[in-house]
Amino acid sequence: MSRTVVHSIDRRKALGGLAALLGAAALPARRAAAQPQESRIALVIGNSAYRAAPLKNPLSDAGAMAERLKQLGFIVMLRENTTFTQLLESMQEFSVKAKSAAVRLVYYAGHGIQSKGRNYLVPIDADVRGEDEISTKSADVGELVDRLGAIKQGINIVILDACRINPFSGGVIVGPDGRRYKFRGSVAPGLAPVDAPLGTLVAFSTQPNGVAIDGANEDHSIYAKHLLANLNTPGIEVEQLFKKVRRAVLTETQGVQQPWESSSLTGDFCFKANSAGRCGAPL
Repeated sequence: MSRTVVHSIDRRKALGGLAALLGAAALPARRAAAQPQESRIALVIGNSAYRAAPLKNPLSDAGAMAERLKQLGFIVMLRENTTFTQLLESMQEFSVKAKSAAVRLVYYAGHGIQSKGRNYLVPIDADVRGEDEISTKSADVGELVDRLGAIKQGINIVILDACRINPFSGGVIVGPDGRRYKFRGSVAPGLAPVDAPLGTLVAFSTQPNGVAIDGANEDHSIYAKHLLANLNTPGIEVEQLFKKVRRAVLTETQGVQQPWESSSLTGDFCFKANSAGRCGAPL
């Protein structure tokens, strides 16, 4: 092999190593091998067009989150106004594609509900006429978290801005055909707590059994607004990021809405590296 070729190969290796250092934040010990094209992947879902209880902000929240994550090096799967079938298919597709990624993130904005201690994401075509039907007509968050947690390398971040109102709290729902049905059963407000498996952080827009607040005169929910404002802060570790978001939401809502997280991360991760190419304040 000629000296010119050897130098060319060495130069490519050096540039690749430098790009990896500057372009990605530090990952914890539980991480994947380098995957240049799939090191970070995200599933972003925004559901607004519910027949009985439409929501104002989720589509804009999801769209803005998708764009921000792309800027931060994520491959993004954006899904909007998902039906039950589409919601399940997107979660299954993400689970398969995400196996080789070092960072896997799920962001959901829309209706969420708890039943018998488990949390469910509600599709826009939900035709749930009683609590016993929730598990068969909504997507189980716990199953997704467990599936991601079973992957032995990398980290998982699941963000649920999904507690805005209970779509079944009024006792009457509207089916896809426009007919009204009496809802059977009593469903607690908000979402139930989740124990994050090893290597996983689950973030909620509000505390267990609490209700989050839409941005009445804004494009984004209060939680999404502050998350977007802080997501690309250089060097901020992910758990510190969510603490900062929590403080901002508490201040704006005068203590009414308290974001909450469950974390089993074993190392440091930040969405954007500092000027030294790592997490933490620059030296």
